[in-house]
Amino acid sequence: MEQVLPSYSLPPRVSLGQERRHGVNAMPTTAPEVPIARHVWAERYRQGGAREASVAATFARVARALAAVEPAGADRWEPAFRALMDGFAFIPGGRILAGAGTAHRVTLFNCFVMGTIADSIPGIFRALEEGALTLQHGGGVGYDFSTLRPRGTRAETAGTIASGPVSFMGVWEAMAATMQSTGARRGAMMGTLRCDHPDIEAFIDAKRAPRTLAHFNLSVLVTDAFLHAIAADEAWPLVFPLPAGAPASGETIARAWSGTSAQVACRVARRVPARALWRRLLEAAYATGEPGVLFIDRINRMNNLGYCERIAATNPCGEVPLPPYGACDLGSINLARLVRDPFTPQARLDTARAAALAGGAVRLLDNAIDASRFPLPQQAEAVRHSRRIGIGVTGLADALLMLGLRYDTDAAVALAGGTMRAICHAAYRASIALAAEKGSFPAFARDPYLDAPFVRALPEDIRDGIARTGIRNSHLLAIAPTGTISLLAGNISSGLEPIFAADATRTVLDAHGAKRDFAVTDAAVRQWRAANGPSDGVPPGFVAAAEIAPERHLAMQAALQPYVDNAISKTVTLPAEADFAAFSRVFEQADALGLKGCTVFRPGAARPGILSAARG
Repeated sequence: MEQVLPSYSLPPRVSLGQERRHGVNAMPTTAPEVPIARHVWAERYRQGGAREASVAATFARVARALAAVEPAGADRWEPAFRALMDGFAFIPGGRILAGAGTAHRVTLFNCFVMGTIADSIPGIFRALEEGALTLQHGGGVGYDFSTLRPRGTRAETAGTIASGPVSFMGVWEAMAATMQSTGARRGAMMGTLRCDHPDIEAFIDAKRAPRTLAHFNLSVLVTDAFLHAIAADEAWPLVFPLPAGAPASGETIARAWSGTSAQVACRVARRVPARALWRRLLEAAYATGEPGVLFIDRINRMNNLGYCERIAATNPCGEVPLPPYGACDLGSINLARLVRDPFTPQARLDTARAAALAGGAVRLLDNAIDASRFPLPQQAEAVRHSRRIGIGVTGLADALLMLGLRYDTDAAVALAGGTMRAICHAAYRASIALAAEKGSFPAFARDPYLDAPFVRALPEDIRDGIARTGIRNSHLLAIAPTGTISLLAGNISSGLEPIFAADATRTVLDAHGAKRDFAVTDAAVRQWRAANGPSDGVPPGFVAAAEIAPERHLAMQAALQPYVDNAISKTVTLPAEADFAAFSRVFEQADALGLKGCTVFRPGAARPGILSAARG
């Protein structure tokens, strides 16, 4: 039986000397002596020049700022939050590290999904302005462009012809590039479009042209009905809602369209073979790495707040599906930090400490909501309405390697799933306890919340606690790609991804937007080499991402998904020589496994990567 841990139990403060005597995988509390880690800290997170002389000082600033919002006991929670971050055991999201406790007018949220785009020139440019303000404050943005009428549609009032959503995405692209040139954070954006929008083919093919929409990640909103039409080899209607008050003309069907809470009448523009459209999507992804897919009906069906919101987009990396103006409040537990006696027969993962870190992280991330500035008042309202947070993991592949487990084995998948289960349940218990102290999130409604599929699957004691006390946060778990904070921690493996390569070249941007290349070695490999002598060897059980069969990538994602109430950012990496049939099966298997989305990358695709394996 799973141990029920006390709420807010925090990891004991252990000195580095004690850690070495007890066989703990010790990591420094200052910036690691790894060039890329020091570069990332200095360029992205260090504040105040010489006054912030180490990563420990950065963590102290963050802890002080997040403890300061406590109505009482800030002096208690500041050292507790510092203990969470000691040795990179828990790493808050990059915007928290960069912005908490500074005088800069920035947000502590990594990303936002923006409001519904009104289908008019004023509405489009109002949405563009909101995106620019959000990027200026350091947040990435996600948009669903399905509300914009298809190319060639006549606007009856103005007599003009619509240019379509893909053309307006070019306006966003120009805005993001301009914002970056002014010194704002790189403009990461997600663009989504429904699979039944009449411009879906143009959207699918948008990135076939080199350097087109480079600031966007693209995902198609794939519905259950479309998947059924593919399986049945049916014709698929491409549709768009009738204007309000317009008489029905031609064939119409009902759809629960983006930006609506109920089904609306949609005019059928034309029909295409469902399988041909699906193949077109797969061919574009095979050639360019995009678009990905979001199984949007499953996302809405599994949403803890399905009773009061409808989702049509995610943040730029896909780990947090969000309603209009929702935001990502993220942090990751570093599993590589929790391996005891690494690379020995006695190696083990301290799941009790992982659960304790999760409990403390709930309060830290909840406080970030109250400590943050918001670019727009609508964002503040939406975030406080649900108090969503996203606790995830990073360093999973490194932890498995330290344990002697090959990433693509059943034993590794089982251990990862069990660890995520412990983190999930500890987080929910901590949020229940926090609700007893501070109150539930405003949108909480006991009966429909308890009826959500994810909540129904939680242990009985957690459900009883929610029924009795409520819960502070509507969602608690999300697995982000953690690219930059994983570099900060010494180039540990990112999120739940496998190790890309033992040695690689990593491209990062400096403060001026210029690219810099760093030679990097995976943290676990580096640690093993330091103990074993070879300068180019790898530990037993090492496997690179491209060597892993796609079904094993998906198996790892599927093992963690039952314990993640938001979503998981995961890229299935295939070798460059992978054939189209094998590539296509990945998307089909992702759906069969009940995943919320899927992105597949094949080196050599048109989209450039930021990592390249070192050549021997």
